[in-house]
Amino acid sequence: MKQYIASALVLIVMGCSSTAQTTKAKKGFTPLFDGKTTSGWHTYGKTTVGSAWQVQDGAIHLDPKTKGKDGGGDLVTDKEYTNFHLKLEWKVAPKSNSGVIFYIHEDPKYSQTYSTGPEMQVLDNDGHPDGKITKHRAGNLYDMVKSDIEPVKPVGEWNKSEIISDKGNLTFILNGVKVVNTTMWDANWKALIAGSKFAKWEGFGTYKTGKISLQDHGDEVWYRNISIKEL
Repeated sequence: MKQYIASALVLIVMGCSSTAQTTKAKKGFTPLFDGKTTSGWHTYGKTTVGSAWQVQDGAIHLDPKTKGKDGGGDLVTDKEYTNFHLKLEWKVAPKSNSGVIFYIHEDPKYSQTYSTGPEMQVLDNDGHPDGKITKHRAGNLYDMVKSDIEPVKPVGEWNKSEIISDKGNLTFILNGVKVVNTTMWDANWKALIAGSKFAKWEGFGTYKTGKISLQDHGDEVWYRNISIKEL
């Protein structure tokens, strides 16, 4: 009997330890990019990655000059996310445009990632025409919410971006500065969509679980140090 009780106590302790380790693991960030391959990603609507996306010097680099037929396209994560804290770094070439799109519902009925997913804008504010449009500048919630603060780095320098979405609370952080804070899926969100180019887009901004994308807008862009924490 003593031996049985001792064994049971060991199992309980081991179980508690295992639970603690699992909880600890959930609190940490998980890499979405290993710095060497595009494992865990695919081109939207396909099973492979377009050849224009190359891994160079620890970054995912989109070089439009190398794009052949079906050589690019938006990259999307293989996995879907609900509540999350995403961190990444990006830089653009002169006159470039890209974006980080999230809550994407990958379905043949939607031709593009941005058909369903909102976007954190990635842009050369001074060199690209979108820089002249309110709510289209770097760090903005594209065409929906502009930031009154613009802590973006000069073209060619790395920017650190964060997207935090937790139970409808949405926050964008650019280079350590909070640039967007709003709520999703409520009356406020519906009003933002109604006042945007997406007003009549069926399904846009409605999904509460979805994939994350690095956008191919036809311009040169780099992404690195991509990680996520599920909340």
